[in-house]
Amino acid sequence: MASMNSPDQVLTHLCTSGEKKLSRTFAQTLILAILAGVYIGFASHLATVAGTGNTEWPGAKNILVGSVFSLGLMLVLIPGAELFTGNNLIVISVLQKKATLTSMTRNWIIVYAGNLIGSLALAFLLVFGTESLTGEVGQRALHIASSKAQLSPLQAFTRGIGANWLVCLAIWIAFSAQDTAGKILGMFFPVMAFVAMGFEHSVANMYMIPAGALLQLLSDAAPQFSTVDIIRNIVWVTLGNIIGGGFFVAGVYWFLYAPKTQRRSALERETQVHDRKSTLSLSSSPLKH
Repeated sequence: MASMNSPDQVLTHLCTSGEKKLSRTFAQTLILAILAGVYIGFASHLATVAGTGNTEWPGAKNILVGSVFSLGLMLVLIPGAELFTGNNLIVISVLQKKATLTSMTRNWIIVYAGNLIGSLALAFLLVFGTESLTGEVGQRALHIASSKAQLSPLQAFTRGIGANWLVCLAIWIAFSAQDTAGKILGMFFPVMAFVAMGFEHSVANMYMIPAGALLQLLSDAAPQFSTVDIIRNIVWVTLGNIIGGGFFVAGVYWFLYAPKTQRRSALERETQVHDRKSTLSLSSSPLKH
């Protein structure tokens, strides 16, 4: 038995997954999206904690931060949740004509809103409830938020492309694995890589930048960024994420592997038709003694 799914099999599984996502009710989709926002927020907070403090080898810190952040995608894919960046792969279902552009857009809007609700809820909880973002950790969180908010539109957009290109590749690899351990290992390296390389993930930023903004409000120091900076960053990162996942992964791999998948499906349909005709022919023929 094969230990992994082939690329064309992964394409088929992702197409089916997209159809399933679009068949969920509004309430199911929203709740799962809120959970995903919280899960990515958990991973972002853990990454903030891991990155706090000085080190003689900055690269090692980046790898550590990226390693712990991979928890977020694991929590989304294995227990199950709806993540906007991952749902950019629904483009495959649309290209396969198994879903409409309208239904995909509706899903994206609901999931994006749910991710934002979950991210903001966790930011408020950690800042005002648990007081986890205090001392050096709080300073680190504020620094991260300020750095992200001050990116230019071009920087935010291109870093957004890189982030979701790797996130959706992580999902692709996870779908190629046939056991949980393989899925975890497959997700780990691409997610670790995008964080270590400084790319931008819209849902992570929905937690990180607002958390920093709340800390800024509680501080007596002069504001380092504004609401406009926050919105500009998230909008441009989101657009980059859509290109990274929807075009460079979903679109490119559909172009590469869909013809083979479609030929196989056509052959299967022809075989089924032939079998039905043979059955009808046998059932209608007179019995011979």
